[in-house]
Amino acid sequence: MPIKFKSHSSSAKQKILSLVSVILFGLTNQTIASQESLVPEVNKKTERNLKFDWPMIKIGTASYENGPTGTTVIHFGDKSSVAIDVRGGGPGTVNAPYMEMGYPFPELDTIVIAGGSWYGLEATTAVASALKDDGLRDGDAFATVPNIAMSVGSIIFDFGGRRLNEIYPDKKLGQAAFRAAKTGNFPLGATGAARFAKSGGFFGCNSFSGQGAAFKQIGKVKLAAFTVVNAYGSIVDRNGNVPSCYTESGLETNIPVADLFSDYGKGLEKKIAALKNKHKQNTTISILVTNQKLKPAYLKRLAVQVNTSMARSLQPYGTLFDGDVFYAVSTEEIEDGELNSVELGIVASELMWDAVLSSIPEQPAVTKTASKKQKKKIKLSKQQLAKLEGEYKFSEQSQLILKSRNGNLYARSKGRINVYAIPNDKEIELLQVTKNEFTVPSRYPFLMRFEKNGELVINPGHWQQVSINKIAN
Repeated sequence: MPIKFKSHSSSAKQKILSLVSVILFGLTNQTIASQESLVPEVNKKTERNLKFDWPMIKIGTASYENGPTGTTVIHFGDKSSVAIDVRGGGPGTVNAPYMEMGYPFPELDTIVIAGGSWYGLEATTAVASALKDDGLRDGDAFATVPNIAMSVGSIIFDFGGRRLNEIYPDKKLGQAAFRAAKTGNFPLGATGAARFAKSGGFFGCNSFSGQGAAFKQIGKVKLAAFTVVNAYGSIVDRNGNVPSCYTESGLETNIPVADLFSDYGKGLEKKIAALKNKHKQNTTISILVTNQKLKPAYLKRLAVQVNTSMARSLQPYGTLFDGDVFYAVSTEEIEDGELNSVELGIVASELMWDAVLSSIPEQPAVTKTASKKQKKKIKLSKQQLAKLEGEYKFSEQSQLILKSRNGNLYARSKGRINVYAIPNDKEIELLQVTKNEFTVPSRYPFLMRFEKNGELVINPGHWQQVSINKIAN
């Protein structure tokens, strides 16, 4: 019999529907959080930060940990000049054509970087409206320099197989990061827009990545480099080594990038292609800021020169599967500096390399199964295994079905997004790690932890994915 609503409000209807779901389907935990119900976490504390003295620049970050995904906002204290250089084959930007015009007056207020692919561009336009709503800009287009807020920005791709939901940075998140912006500090690693960034998919490395920054002052000239690294290529240090890469042998450090390219050319194309196809949507967004006033043509050339140099720190760079975008900004605080535009580009290129290297977070270890001796102590009974059975839902796009059989636990994913090492076309036996933890042997980190509250947590820790409910068998 259909359920009829009379005078109930929309919120009351939702509560009734949720109750009906519990009765009919045996949901043990909360239902899926809507995008509107998400709560931003701003300026989360990080283990590493770049401290720098430049009052003109404010930095704000915000994330939805349910994703996790996030955004990073750079707010300039006064109108600044900007040039853009786009190299990747799949860029997602706001106001890029206008920046190419090279008008000889400063108009830039903010640069916004966000996850969520093109959906995340909403965060950029939201910051522009926040500038107006907060009284910092108005709609006067007839002033000598238009007082209309100019917010530009770009996005990275953090969907697909890396997380099991499609939460994205929205208006609320972008404005939260903007309003939380402060001077003197840029958080490093997997935070802000780089909350779920990865790099090295081309070689199958798929290392966790992040956002990086570096600062330098020469005389009166200040230079700051900021980057969000989500590259198809791998990060390469100044010795030509890849700092981190997940290989068939596990997590390896300091692998010569020349060896990776050499292996690629020795008949491993099919093997590597099978790995890299999982992470083909990538982007690195970089911003160089100087206080030295530059003519539009010189600022554009600075963007081109430094962006070109990034092919040293990220290899390969600017591919069809990247959306690489580079911004060069002048706050125009000083007229003349100690460096000409070419020298400025050389110093800035090295600084940007420093920023890329600073983006790398600590990598989680690949999970190892229990030893034979441990297995005897942690072996679960049939009754204990039966309690773990059911369908665990991570989003509308990704579920995990668990069944026990012959004293073992088996898993199969369901939905458009596979649950990492667990496919949706066949069952996989889970191997025990501890009494409440299981794994599937994989090149990449994969751990399943059953919590006392009934939640299933995949890869507990900084990049964890938590089930939102369980449908009992």
